[in-house]
Amino acid sequence: MSRFFLRSLVAAASAAGTLATLSTPALACDHPTPVIVDTARGHGNVVSFTFDDGPNPPDTYHLLAVLAKYHVKAVFCLVGDQVKAHPEVVRAIVRGGHTLCNHSMHHDNMSTWTPEQISADLTATSALIHQAAPHVKIEYFRAPYGAWGQSPQVAADLGLQPLGWRFDIEDWVPPGTDVLVQRLRDRITPGAVVLMHDGGGDRSQTVEAVDQFIPEIRAEGWRLTLPQRRG
Repeated sequence: MSRFFLRSLVAAASAAGTLATLSTPALACDHPTPVIVDTARGHGNVVSFTFDDGPNPPDTYHLLAVLAKYHVKAVFCLVGDQVKAHPEVVRAIVRGGHTLCNHSMHHDNMSTWTPEQISADLTATSALIHQAAPHVKIEYFRAPYGAWGQSPQVAADLGLQPLGWRFDIEDWVPPGTDVLVQRLRDRITPGAVVLMHDGGGDRSQTVEAVDQFIPEIRAEGWRLTLPQRRG
């Protein structure tokens, strides 16, 4: 989607006085706040898995199969460009019962953007997601690179709860499955939201690490939940 189109969308919405209501409330999070969520639901040894930069076949498909095998629900943070290229994978994520997160259109750094620019980007991204999967609820927004700027308030105004993380496993440069599993072991803490990737490159090592790690932590009494609904 061109920047000209995004600017036009902002201008039209501003003229109508509807910038804060461009997303359909019924399809967004209920009563979001601008406070960034980084905590899993529940108490004790709970943890939430989130996956960024997809959808990305074949790795997203393989990851969905792993999560289904262990009856785990996760959050998928979708990039608009990837949604446009692979709408069928978005539908597979939805069929799996997972939660969707808006991760911007092009994975740009939004830290210096105006609220109007941010709103146009998020609105266009959500529209693409709804083209792929009509009526699906988009619960969260995650800023690329964690460069939030003014986006938390804008996201909340659009019905999206800002979603952060407690730690990531630095899988954007695949170091080997064993290394990723060890990072998960070393960094996990009760209540953590974990950032991983199913997109942005070959993520087969991440998929394999998740496949190994889930039964390991379950044997230790951990529960896998979704992130909190709001900050």
